[in-house]
Amino acid sequence: MPQDRPSAPSPSHRIRSHSSPINAISISGDNERIYTADASGLVTVTSTRTLRSLASWKAHTDGLLGVREWEDKIITHGRDNQLRVWRCVHEARMALGDSAALPGLQTPSLLYSMDVNALNYCRFSLFPLPPSQRTQERAALIALPNLVESSLADIWALPSRQRLHAAIGKSAWTSLLGADGRGGGKAGIIMAMHLFQADAGNLRILLSYEDGSVTMWRYARTEKETSVEGIGWQSVWTSKLHLESVMAMAVTPDNAVALTVSADHIIGRYNLLAPGTSIETACVAHKTKSIGHTTIAIRDDGKVCAVGGWDGKIRLYSVKTLKFLGTLVLHKGACQALDFAHCTFSDTSPDDSNDEEDMTEEEKAQRARWLVSGGRDNRVAMWPLMSFAKPNV
Repeated sequence: MPQDRPSAPSPSHRIRSHSSPINAISISGDNERIYTADASGLVTVTSTRTLRSLASWKAHTDGLLGVREWEDKIITHGRDNQLRVWRCVHEARMALGDSAALPGLQTPSLLYSMDVNALNYCRFSLFPLPPSQRTQERAALIALPNLVESSLADIWALPSRQRLHAAIGKSAWTSLLGADGRGGGKAGIIMAMHLFQADAGNLRILLSYEDGSVTMWRYARTEKETSVEGIGWQSVWTSKLHLESVMAMAVTPDNAVALTVSADHIIGRYNLLAPGTSIETACVAHKTKSIGHTTIAIRDDGKVCAVGGWDGKIRLYSVKTLKFLGTLVLHKGACQALDFAHCTFSDTSPDDSNDEEDMTEEEKAQRARWLVSGGRDNRVAMWPLMSFAKPNV
């Protein structure tokens, strides 16, 4: 197998706040905080300005599947069959001492929690509602595996925790599903999901499955806002590009392109905005020179993606062409979590607004090009990437 290109940058910083494998990473929308979550249930919040921990707490009794900041809240999703919503912690509210790992770090307060099904290691997908659709009970929608059958999906409202749509997929596959919910259906259990809203306003959910396939579902009924037993949900298309189970999926912020990875050597690319285009043209399998892909992230300009592998390497590709761009090497075990800093953002943290003047435009631009990775070796690394503006990718 040909060797990867040797000119790989080194990480600019390493965060040493975990003693268990890193399962999930997320960067706040204003690039001020890095959320890292591990296999022991520990979540740590790190300031990108000081690289000190703002908070570190045992959010779950089992490993984390996902973590994300949402407005002034933090959502954590654990293998203990719980999804929890916490109040955010910001640096300006805390008095940090001389140590970066203070024993008395503040713990976010728990606002509410939900019982969920974590059998299939599939993390949640959050869709914050636009202001025109918000109510006191519905500020966001969140997709999760069905409480009983892991081959199906549910959609809930937050903060009310009302289930709006139950068992998405059941109407099409009822006769094929196994009674134990472990994937007796033709596609198996759900491995990754992405919830969004089409231009026409109807809900859509992209589901990737154990058999390596991906299906786009849309809610076709306009007379009812809720559904049961998957009624009203229609399959738009199904594509099977992978030879193995889909391990991770990422979607561009404009919901135009989705990418999937698996234990095989394929990166699946799906054009989500191609009505009238054949499935063969819209969904393409790109063959790479590596196998064993565990995680994928797309930069929010939609140009560059990063793929983490069993070998610990992080490989960068163009989202448009899937041209190979380079390799990052650090982790001694599988790279299990990736997230890009945000290229464009609006500062939504009033506590930090005065500090924004302390940063030059170049410093902001440099921080917006960070990639953060986490692996089975308990390491978290921050990589300063080039802009990739030239050549055009």
